[in-house]
Amino acid sequence: MTHIYALVNQKGGVGKTTTTINLGAYLAQLGQRVLLVDMDAQANATSCLGIDKRTVESGIYELLMDDKPIADCTLVNTKLNISIIPSSPSLSGAEVELVNELARESRLKTRLKPALKQFDYILLDCPPALSLLTLNALVAAEAVIIPVQCEYLALEGLGQLAQTINRVRSAMNTHLHIRGLLMTMFDVRATLSTQVVEEVRKHFPGKIFHTIIPRNVRLAEAPSHGLPISAFAPSSPGGQAYLALAEELLKGDKKLDASRGD
Repeated sequence: MTHIYALVNQKGGVGKTTTTINLGAYLAQLGQRVLLVDMDAQANATSCLGIDKRTVESGIYELLMDDKPIADCTLVNTKLNISIIPSSPSLSGAEVELVNELARESRLKTRLKPALKQFDYILLDCPPALSLLTLNALVAAEAVIIPVQCEYLALEGLGQLAQTINRVRSAMNTHLHIRGLLMTMFDVRATLSTQVVEEVRKHFPGKIFHTIIPRNVRLAEAPSHGLPISAFAPSSPGGQAYLALAEELLKGDKKLDASRGD
């Protein structure tokens, strides 16, 4: 079974792209066939893999708006054994263009269908807004992973996001659920970080990943080299944390698949 996860949080700077790239890289390292989909016009996930967004000729925009085959819109990093549908500045126009399209909310789901048998995991890196592009990701996804920064305003907007997920589930995607909230940028020296984790755990009992991502300078440096942390500094605290997350997710998904008979 292909697991499709949308990484969502309308708050920016919480680690969505960092998590998409590094979780995907470690899942690939653990033997999974992984496709990343950059749904953000800022194209940070694209840049994090060393791809110049200005040179992208076929990517997510062309997949959604020009009916290009998914194979023509996918790039493969053979060193990392990972695939990506890149983004480019042209995606910024998709929000307006999609408004008048039929089945506009399910366009991504339809376009991804030919690739389902080719990948074990499809990770959708969403923009920092509850936009039409994010809605497409929620309709296409099996579940959401919500990165949450360990800071004072962490809970701001999570209630609204949970309500949006519930609305999408009731109207357009009955299987959609929260796979887990991932606490990011945890500072072991700050009491506040621990307090935030406990507060989020109180509001979302049983939904927090055991793995917590620490604040780590090597994680911040890796994108400038066009590499995930698994290739840049795997022994760093950030590298070890994302490896642990990939192992936790993979183990949990195997149990879920076994229970469902997949």
